[in-house]
Amino acid sequence: MDPTVVTTAALQSQLPEWTALGPVIVLGLTGLLLLTIDAIWPKRNANTTYAIVSAAGAIIALGITVWYLVAGTGQETHGGAITLFSEAIVVDGMALFFTAIFTSVAALVIVASHDYLKGHENSAEFYSLLMFATTGMALMAVSNSLVTVFVSLEMASLPSYALVGFLKKDRGSVEASLKYFLIGALSSAVFLFGISLIYAVTGSLLLTEISAQFADGGVAGFAGVAGIGVLMIAGGFAYKTASVPFHFWAPEAYEGAPAPVSAFLSSASKAAGFVVAFRVFAEAFMPLLEVTPAIDWALAFAVLAVLTMVVGNFAAATQENVKRMLAYSSIGHAGYALIGLAALTAGGPHNGDVMGAAMAHLLIYGFMNTGAFLFIAMVEYWGVGRTFEDYAGLSQKAPLACVAMAVFMFSLAGLPVFGGFFSKYALFASAVSAGFWWLAAVGAVTSALSLYYYSRVVKAIWIEEPNGNLDVIESKPTGLYAAIIFAAVATVLLLPGFPIALETAEAAASALFA
Repeated sequence: MDPTVVTTAALQSQLPEWTALGPVIVLGLTGLLLLTIDAIWPKRNANTTYAIVSAAGAIIALGITVWYLVAGTGQETHGGAITLFSEAIVVDGMALFFTAIFTSVAALVIVASHDYLKGHENSAEFYSLLMFATTGMALMAVSNSLVTVFVSLEMASLPSYALVGFLKKDRGSVEASLKYFLIGALSSAVFLFGISLIYAVTGSLLLTEISAQFADGGVAGFAGVAGIGVLMIAGGFAYKTASVPFHFWAPEAYEGAPAPVSAFLSSASKAAGFVVAFRVFAEAFMPLLEVTPAIDWALAFAVLAVLTMVVGNFAAATQENVKRMLAYSSIGHAGYALIGLAALTAGGPHNGDVMGAAMAHLLIYGFMNTGAFLFIAMVEYWGVGRTFEDYAGLSQKAPLACVAMAVFMFSLAGLPVFGGFFSKYALFASAVSAGFWWLAAVGAVTSALSLYYYSRVVKAIWIEEPNGNLDVIESKPTGLYAAIIFAAVATVLLLPGFPIALETAEAAASALFA
């Protein structure tokens, strides 16, 4: 064993248990620090200061998260999960894995937003809202109680509504924010009612106690009530992950929001929805598949996965607006991640592999999808346009960024040699091993379809001739450019690092089924 890892693990084990929440605490304190700085030293041109503070907070939280992962904090090899606050909070491998995704995406978006918010008088509010939303997502990852899940979900959602409508003078941004808020409020009400039904049946909100109640068969007389509660909770998660038929808010919100916000929501927010869904259904509702076969929530997720993959990819293929195309593309990728729930079976030997592969896909998706939206943010910054035709010949003005965009597109499509291929292959292979070959088949077919609309972007920026609208490009925004290149480099570096990421994800997922 590497002596460095041993030393790191020994050092971490000497810390108080509450420090396991270090990433959440750092993110929350950074958001408060931004508001404090803005209140004490209000400056209209302090965008750089706020960006540095925000990026530092996100990077420190990411560093702590990676340190904990390397040290084995909360993992089976080092004493198991750490529970806090009467087991309402749990820090384990899954929580840390997803927190690494949230903080990575947040750091990229913060760096990119420095140029996007240049000259904006409310930049402190933007960065603080972004940090508070990331805090809520990190808290979602460690939630071990349905009430903690709901509170953290709202902590992530409320700042997100404001971020979508941040461009107050832009009608599209305000309209998208209002739609997002109204649909989100309805979804929260349905989700909360589902929680109340589960509490009425089991008498508990802790996931472990709910699981014990279902496993003992003590709620057999209330199977109908439990089934409705599970269905409502599943609907709440489907909304958060933009899964069909609860997806209609996503294209509107992503198109109207500032492009960095779209990148944040389509990557980090989607991953946040999945980490909670994975934990709740794998830990609390898993016994239902064996004790009460009538409540077959895995079949419901299988139907959602197929519909989401098909509708998302076919809708993306019909779009002329590049940003809207990526919005529908993100819906399709939610369908791929849903396989991590749809292919679960009672006592299945491949449950950890399937869910772990879905987690690994969400990790790679976080970089390639964020990078793609940040490329759109750069194009919006230049004022070039939003359609495929407007992107024609962009490689002549920004060749390095266009290389990065090609990497994102081919990786999202799942072409061989790119990171997206390995994550999709692992996901589909694990589904086949679990006996759900038909889910893998639908995923493979829709992935092949996605190559059509992803290649349209590459064709436009590299092959087609400019139509004269590129003359407005005068300079390259440093922050945006750097974030795009870094996301591309991370996507490429995940190729040799994918086996490690997959092994870590599978180990974290398998712990839920132990």
